[in-house]
Amino acid sequence: MSRILIVDDDPNMCLMLKAHLTRRAFDVVTCGAALEAFEAVRAVDFDAVLTDINMPGLSGLALCERIVADRPDVPVIVITAFGSLDAAIAAIRAGAYDFLPKPFEIDVLVVALQRAVQHRALRAEVKRLRNAVDQARRFDEIIGDSEAMRRVYDMIERVQDSAASVLITGESGTGKELVARALHRKSPRSQGPFMAVNCAAMPENLLESELFGHARGAFTDAKVARTGLFLQAHRGTLFLDEIGELPLGLQPKLLRALQERVVRPVGGDAEIPFDARIVTATNRDLETAVEERLFREDLYYRVNVIPIALPPLRARGNDVLLLAQTFLDRFAARSNKHITGISAAAAARLLGYAWPGNVRELQNCIERAVALAQYAEIAVEDLPDRVREHRSTHVVIASDDPSELQSMEEVERRYILRVLEAAGGNKTVAARILRFDRTTLYRKLERYGLGEPAR
Repeated sequence: MSRILIVDDDPNMCLMLKAHLTRRAFDVVTCGAALEAFEAVRAVDFDAVLTDINMPGLSGLALCERIVADRPDVPVIVITAFGSLDAAIAAIRAGAYDFLPKPFEIDVLVVALQRAVQHRALRAEVKRLRNAVDQARRFDEIIGDSEAMRRVYDMIERVQDSAASVLITGESGTGKELVARALHRKSPRSQGPFMAVNCAAMPENLLESELFGHARGAFTDAKVARTGLFLQAHRGTLFLDEIGELPLGLQPKLLRALQERVVRPVGGDAEIPFDARIVTATNRDLETAVEERLFREDLYYRVNVIPIALPPLRARGNDVLLLAQTFLDRFAARSNKHITGISAAAAARLLGYAWPGNVRELQNCIERAVALAQYAEIAVEDLPDRVREHRSTHVVIASDDPSELQSMEEVERRYILRVLEAAGGNKTVAARILRFDRTTLYRKLERYGLGEPAR
């Protein structure tokens, strides 16, 4: 319950406001004099202060100035005379968070107080995260302290000594290669090489040579023999990124290599044993790819011995601000700019955005904000338009305001979108949650313009 201090020399006004706000679940304390109120603020932790301007002795503006100087974390809302622009300007100059002209509606006051309380909470969280960046639990370059990331850390610790194949799944930009490198560095193979290849980055014939090597004369340009990544990763780790994009023609050869622990170079006559741990990663729904015969089922089970699922950034709560502060420190130092934090309003926008590009998108957002920032804190106007103007996909069903309610079709559209987001874009998982078959899900996605057509 938010604790509010009301300061007014009119006892009837204090009683009236206290009665209304108490019914709105505020914990209200009243004071009839500014000096008494200032001492109360120094002694008690209030979430916000509401004060009138015109009071005998110390004025409301003077009280606001004192509170801002002594307790800058406590937002002050000043009540001004109706139509008094000078009073409003004076209140803002005194450091007031907001001002309300008389007469005002109780609902307007409640909204102002809720915003002030949220502003204070966000400022406190930003300050805490600023101090916690260096202390946050991290694995190499992986940063995050959310429950979702703690589960990832726990899985890394449990399997780091194993030689079994690991499949890391997650949306693009969630940090799958960072997890693969963390697994390598914490494993008994840490002194060996870490070799990585993106299976979607080269054509099939070049990828085959990259993975397995080739003998001299195996093809036109093969003037010398080449050792493949399986052998280069001897006593280390081989990371196959975007394994879901592996061409069908190469999948049987990869399956044999994983089963027999030997490779045959392109154009070679002999099979050569290798000793490397295999870690793979994908942002695709491999179960669906197996159903659609785009990925071999036996290979899927071979690479998916130990699955590690990375959560999307939108499911990591305040990790967004922790990561943002980390990126801010890095880019501010690189550009030699004195930027120490993120404003509460900007933090609210960062937390409210869905981050479809995940950590990579957040990093780019903060790099841009640091480049544009003119003050010691990143402000809302420093953020990209898509972050500032983001509209939530949350479904509103508990509101008493008819204007906030949606049609059943819109509710279904938003709910399907939320389930897809929560499932990391995995349509098989989403269909299971929604209790649709995949054909029905694809048909609804096509209808609502959310995805590809039904198959």
